[in-house]
Amino acid sequence: MTTDHCPLSPRIYFCMGAQMLPQWNPGTTPMRRTTRRKHRWIKWTLGSLALVLVILGVLADIAAHRAEPFLRALIVQRLHDRFHARVELDRFHISLAGGLTAEGQGLRIWPPAQVAGMVAGAAGKPLIQIAGFRFHAPLHYESGKPIHIRRIELHGVVIDVPPKPHFARALEPHGGSSGQPSSPAMLRFQVDSVVCNDAHLSLESSNSARLPLQFDIQTIHVTRVSSGGPMAFEAVLTNPRPRGLIHAKGNFGPWAVDDPGATPIAGSYRFSNADLATFNGIAGTLNSTGVYTGTLRDMTVDGTTDTPNFALTHFGTAMPLHTVFHARVDGTNGDTWLQPVNATLGHSRFTAEGKVVNLPPVAAANGRPARPGGHQIALNVDIPAGQIADFLRLTSSGGDPLLTGTLHMKTALDIPPGHNPVHERMSLKGAFELDDAQFTNPKVQQRIADLSLRGQGKPRQAKDTADTVLSTMQSDFTMSDAVIALPDLKYTVPGAEIDLAGTYTVDGGALSFRGTAKMQATVSQIVGGWKGALLKPADRFFKKDGAGTKVRVHIYGTRQSPQFGVDF
Repeated sequence: MTTDHCPLSPRIYFCMGAQMLPQWNPGTTPMRRTTRRKHRWIKWTLGSLALVLVILGVLADIAAHRAEPFLRALIVQRLHDRFHARVELDRFHISLAGGLTAEGQGLRIWPPAQVAGMVAGAAGKPLIQIAGFRFHAPLHYESGKPIHIRRIELHGVVIDVPPKPHFARALEPHGGSSGQPSSPAMLRFQVDSVVCNDAHLSLESSNSARLPLQFDIQTIHVTRVSSGGPMAFEAVLTNPRPRGLIHAKGNFGPWAVDDPGATPIAGSYRFSNADLATFNGIAGTLNSTGVYTGTLRDMTVDGTTDTPNFALTHFGTAMPLHTVFHARVDGTNGDTWLQPVNATLGHSRFTAEGKVVNLPPVAAANGRPARPGGHQIALNVDIPAGQIADFLRLTSSGGDPLLTGTLHMKTALDIPPGHNPVHERMSLKGAFELDDAQFTNPKVQQRIADLSLRGQGKPRQAKDTADTVLSTMQSDFTMSDAVIALPDLKYTVPGAEIDLAGTYTVDGGALSFRGTAKMQATVSQIVGGWKGALLKPADRFFKKDGAGTKVRVHIYGTRQSPQFGVDF
């Protein structure tokens, strides 16, 4: 039996593995030795490389830990130099894996006043608090060139800007009080952008009784951070009053160290879906766009607003309101000076100049009632040729005006803060003229036509006339506690002139007027017919002050159902 037949024997491995395992041959020994040497060389190379990598990792870790205090001090010093303020950083860590990655927690920058040992601004709060930050930079450095950081990410940012008096700081002795060493000029950073989400901005008022103005910032993206000049920004924030979303972009800075409120700012904004119900007594959804320039404390704003559903909440009749305005705004407290506002309510154009300021609450004292804090509106309003119906609709629940006609009016408007409906807090003082006036109530208008024709001595036409009679009104007026007082109302129609004094209640439309009516015709001409002939002897008793007939009259009732009477 030969091995070619491969019987089961101790040499079975030569048969079964004949195609896989080379058979032993004394002439193959040098080849096997060469293969083993190659395998050993590869193992030693890989092992040495792994050892080098481990050593480099250890050295990088040691370098990173030794560099952390230096970079931490550098960051603190740079912020100190920028804000001239005390800077604190709780934790800082860097990693060299894939470049320089740095993370920090608990960064606080204090108002400059604290550096000189003065009283801290904003009740001892830091000016800026940052819960955490992170940035990445490549491990590439060239002498004389800055280290390039493309993006710094911030989270948990709280900015609390004290009022201006807290920034009257003294010069810091010995170049500052941060206690951090000055960074060498050879190492500088260039930052392209800073991104922050969910920040909070609080602007303190110099009046301690006022609540601070609060802004919730959803996102803010700042670029040109290291330019030394103005920084470019885009931000989305929630405006507190009226509550709505603001999309703003522009330039901000350079930072005013002594007074952040004096920091320059310029740009444009879009104010979306602002809820006017934030102000007690009014309602509507406002949208506005515009541009602004100036400083944080003194901005000039030019813009437009559109409120398609402006209403007084007590009455509920909505009217479209459009404005084009030029204003000065104190961004630290929201106070606004309108210079002027060109507005259109319905079809009526008018202008307004004045202020909208935030007043502190007032406690009751010496018989003076308490007053809640809030916004006060004080305006001078000029309506050169408006439609009285547009303004009366705002004060009617059903949207039906009492009168139509062309309105000319100038008035001072004041709305103090409070919890009552706006028409109860509103005060007015001014004068008006109303041309081509007509009452919307057909019965009332018919009686006006009857009065006019009889005053002209045409009683027969008065019985079946359908002619339109236009009248005029003019008077000084005041409004307080939702009651309009008209001390010298002059109402004129062809053939008659009525002088009245009285009040009109906005809520409910109650009328209470007394006065005199002067007719061109005599009493007998007013009555006409055989009855008029009988009254001719009485004409001389009613002829007064150049009038054919002068009698005392009164108007009572409501605007829906007025009652006219003659007092003989």
